[in-house]
Formats: sequence, structure tokens, C-alpha cells
Amino acid sequence: MAQNLDHIFLLLFFLFSLLPTMALSKSLTRCKDIDPVVPTTPLLTFLERVQETALSTFGERHLDPKLYVDLSLKFSLSTTEKAFHGLPRSENGTVSIKDLEGFLAMYFQGAGEDVLYFDPPDFLPEPDGFLDKVKNPEVRAWALEVHSLWKNLSRRVSDEVRKQPELHTLLPLPAPVIVPGSRFREVYYWDSYWVIRGLLASKMYDTAKAIVTNLISLVNVYGYALNGSRAYYTNRSQPPLLSAMVYEIYNRTGEMELVKKALPELLKEHQFWDSEVHKVTIQDAQGRNHTLSRYYAMWNKPRPESSTIDKKSASKFLNVSEKQQFYRELASAAESGWDFSTRWMRNSSEFTTLATTSVLPVDLNVFILKMELDIAFLAKETGEESIAESFLEASQARKRAINSVFWSEKMGQWLDYWLTTGTTCQESQTWNARNQNQNVFASNFFPLWIDLFNSDATLVETIMRSLRSSGLICAAGIATSLTNSGQQWDFPNGWAPLQHIIVEGLAKSGSQEARSLAEDIAVRWIRTNYVGYKKTGAMHEKYNVEKCGEFGGGGEYVPQTGFGWSNGVVLAFLEEFGWPQDQRIDC
Repeated sequence: MAQNLDHIFLLLFFLFSLLPTMALSKSLTRCKDIDPVVPTTPLLTFLERVQETALSTFGERHLDPKLYVDLSLKFSLSTTEKAFHGLPRSENGTVSIKDLEGFLAMYFQGAGEDVLYFDPPDFLPEPDGFLDKVKNPEVRAWALEVHSLWKNLSRRVSDEVRKQPELHTLLPLPAPVIVPGSRFREVYYWDSYWVIRGLLASKMYDTAKAIVTNLISLVNVYGYALNGSRAYYTNRSQPPLLSAMVYEIYNRTGEMELVKKALPELLKEHQFWDSEVHKVTIQDAQGRNHTLSRYYAMWNKPRPESSTIDKKSASKFLNVSEKQQFYRELASAAESGWDFSTRWMRNSSEFTTLATTSVLPVDLNVFILKMELDIAFLAKETGEESIAESFLEASQARKRAINSVFWSEKMGQWLDYWLTTGTTCQESQTWNARNQNQNVFASNFFPLWIDLFNSDATLVETIMRSLRSSGLICAAGIATSLTNSGQQWDFPNGWAPLQHIIVEGLAKSGSQEARSLAEDIAVRWIRTNYVGYKKTGAMHEKYNVEKCGEFGGGGEYVPQTGFGWSNGVVLAFLEEFGWPQDQRIDC
């Protein structure tokens, strides 16, 4: 009886997923009239004022604006606000360093004090079967050090966050977490996929499942997985990889309970990305319509975690509506995970030409295609044949759309597509080759990650030739782009997830030549991580692919260490390719 009820519930859920969820609000389906904005909290509004005061008191040079919106209150908001308004101020309104430091110490817990260290019970110093293919003792010793970093990054949300959520920007979560590291003191959505890939190599299956449990809980409450587990991230998501996480864990453990628990929330997440603000229809030369998705944050103000920076960037705009649109473009770029890159800029030398919502991105649509294929597989595994069939059809339609809109025969790559009119919902646009972004980005090769593409031997040959001649493959890995803009998602930075997606796509293709290229890229990446670790004693968020062992830079904050997805990708690469006894590890 219970199984029949579950079956009926899932079927009804799928049918009703065609309707907007309450969590998204009606504005999502009426975006021709209204640009959706998710409201903020009184605490965040106040913390942004504290952030502004800190800027004028301490100066820009050493200020990380995120620090101030991560603080939690010791007393009620009204008490804290009263004390803040009572601070002595000079004629121009500034607060002295001594007074502001005293106020912060008196009324706030330190950033990160509401997320506590957690000792993961499934951690073993050297698990059985850990990286059996790694034969070099030097590399093995280092891999065990990287493995041990999971303990350093393991946290749980303080009980105080559940008891008094109004005093915290951190969101309550039901299970322990793995944080990326340094200033990133909370869960991040797309980071978690590569963290999980590393945890699976480390045989930490319970910790991996806990991460998925937390993300499922966020989808349940908000209708989508948040960018991160903070109140200021509720207005946007991040590249959707929850289904891929569930798939990988199920593939490794065979645990059906997690799949059954996740499936309704995966349907809900797919609905979010298939909602009106995200969907765009493109008509090809043969008159066939194709529906694809874009990033579109539900926000038109400065991002609270970067408020002072965003206001400075927007100061060039005099018109309020232009500022609001720019703020939406900033938040949408943050939703993409690529914050920031010339990929989203109409003029690569002018940051204010950011136009993320006017781009149909290759990678987002690859991730949604993966979601559709994963849902079809997982639904079939649980006996939900009708859902499986529907999502298989959806995946075939998206594959056709990806090929029709993004593929460039001339370049042998899939190219992002620029929309020609407005950024609110619109009728179908007619495809034009001139609207493809001809610049080379690592994301141009992402479809290769999907079996529907990497199973085509002729296509894989074309992609390999294009990748080899693209200029992206450097001494220490794959560059993000070919443009050195000073933005962190551009040249010469390389990022762990980009290496992993391209390498895994090549390796899965069945071509020995492609696997050889994949291994060559993986070896370059492992070496730069190893040498960087030996020089600095840390794993880094990003690396300079021109110089082996050098970490990356650029962007709006100083380079970070820890680091969740870098650790995960190194362990995943070593698990896949190993390291021979006699192969050198230094640059």
C-alpha cells in the first residue's frame, strides 16, 4: 500500500510540476510584466549598513565585505541597531576605528562561530582500497594529506541557528557539511559535486550523503538549491548538479533510499530551471523551435556579500533602472559560478557591460541535460516509468537544442549564444550564427561530459582536434578563457571543476587517444596542485595554468585556500588514473 501511495505521489508531483511552486512566487511565470525579486531580511539590511560603515572606517584595502554579513548577533536586532545608531560619529558621519571595533566585539559573534567543527565518523586515516592505482610513495603520502583535509573542512550548523534564526544569516541545515574553506564558511551548491567526488574516493559515503540531504532540504524549502546556505543567497541558485551528486552516490553505494528521498526535489529543481524567467525559445533555420535555459537571479540590488563593491561598480550608471539591471546581471553571473568573466561581458574591457541574462550558456544547458538524463535513470530505478519516459524525451529535445543553437562546425566547439533583445521573457528569437560567441572558453567543450555526445567517435575526434588547437591547454592545465582581463574566471586561471568535466568527458569516450589526452591534462593538474601544496602547505581555490605550482589570482577577493573542490578533483583524478611508481611528480 505504501509503495502504491509513493507511486501516486510522485506521478502527481510530476504533473503538478508544470505549475509554479509557491516558493518561487507567481512573478516567475509573469516575467513579461514583473522582474522577480526575492525579498531580503531585516538582519541583512542592517548588516549591509555595518558593512558600509566598516568601509568608511577601515578603508577599502583590507576590507572583505562578506565578513560583515556573516556576523551573527549576540543580542536582538533592535538592541544592536540602537547601539549602532548611538555610536559617536564625526561631522562627515564616520565612526572611529576604536569605536567600531568596540561595537563589533560587544554586539557580534565572530564570522563562522555559528558553524562548528564536526569530526566525521566515517573518516579513516587510510581507508581500505584507497587510491590503489597510486604506486609512487611520495604521491601517495601527499594524497593521504589531501584526504585528511576533509576533517579540517567538516562542520555542523550550531544549534543556536535553529533556536534563533533571526540572529544569523547562516541557514539551518539538518546534517553536517563540508565547507570550501577560508572565507567560504558555508555550503556552496556546485562546489559540493566535486567535494562528493573526492569523498567517494575517500570512502566517506555517509558524509557525501549528508551533503545531498542538506541540498534536498534547501530545495524543499525554497524550490531550488541555493547558491549557498546563507540568507543572502536565497535569491539565486548555482549550476544545477544535485542530480549528478545523487547519481554518483547511488552508482557507488546502490542505496535506494537516498534516490527515493531525492526524486521529488529533483523534479522541483528541474521545474525551477524550466520556469519562464530561465526559458528562452530559439527558432532554427528550418523553422523548428528549441527551448534552452539561461541564468537569471531573482535580485536587482547590490549583492549583500559584496554590496560596497557592487555599488562602486554601478556608480557609472545614473539611471535607477540601469543600476537595477546591472545588479541583476552581477547576481546572475554569481549564479553561473563564473563570477566574473569576459564571457558575460558585451565589451571584454568594460565590466559594466556585463549582460549575463542575455547569454544562453552552453554549460548550464549541459548541466540541465545531465539532470534530465539522471532523473530518467533514477526514476526508472525506482519504478517510475512514466517519469523516466518524460525526462528521456526532454533530454532528447535538449540535446537537439544544444546542437542546433550552440554547435559551430567551423570551430569544432559549442558556443554560447547571445540573445538580441531584452532580458525579460520573450517570444522565440530566430537563430543567427553571428550571435554565437566566437571566443574560446573551457565551457565550449562541456557537452563532451555527457554520454550522448562522448559516445560519438567522429565527434570526439573533432573535439580533440579543436581542444588541442584552442590555446586552452597550458603547462599546468586547462585555462578558463584566452582573455587576460583580471577577472578570476579568465586567463590565466584554471579551476578544478573545469579540468574535471573535460577530462572525464574525454576519458569516458572509449577512444584510447582521447583517454591519453585526458590523462595528460590530469597529470598537469595534479602536478601543479602537488607543487603548490609543497610550497605553501595548502590546497588552493584556483591555479595559474601558465606556471606549475602557482595559485591563481584576480577577482574581488584575495586567493583562498582549503579547498573543497580542488581536493575532490585531485583525489578523483588519482583514483581514475593512478600514479606510476617511476613517474615524477615535480614540475
